[in-house]
Amino acid sequence: MPDSDCVVLFITTEADEEARLISRVLLERRKAACVSIVPGISSLFWWQGAIDSAQESLLVVKTRAALVDDIVRLVKEIHSNDVPEIIALPITHGNKDYLEWVAREVEDAEKDGF
Repeated sequence: MPDSDCVVLFITTEADEEARLISRVLLERRKAACVSIVPGISSLFWWQGAIDSAQESLLVVKTRAALVDDIVRLVKEIHSNDVPEIIALPITHGNKDYLEWVAREVEDAEKDGF
């Protein structure tokens, strides 16, 4: 059984500017407690029947599972890709103090009506 209801989302973007925009929107709307940006990743993938590649930035979003659907909807509205990568992984264990902080930071937003 997990220690928390927190999740980590991975979101890739084509440019660092887009990564910063998405990060800022998620934070300002209190959908995420923290977003880490990993610039300059090389991705290889299948797209439209062929192997393609891209230089991307990776967002590592820390939030609560209850907010994933909201985040997916929000990111799809502002992301430049037709099919953006947005995947969520449960956090099963970790630093309890940190996980409580994550939950508290986004929980407050729900109370405030964000």
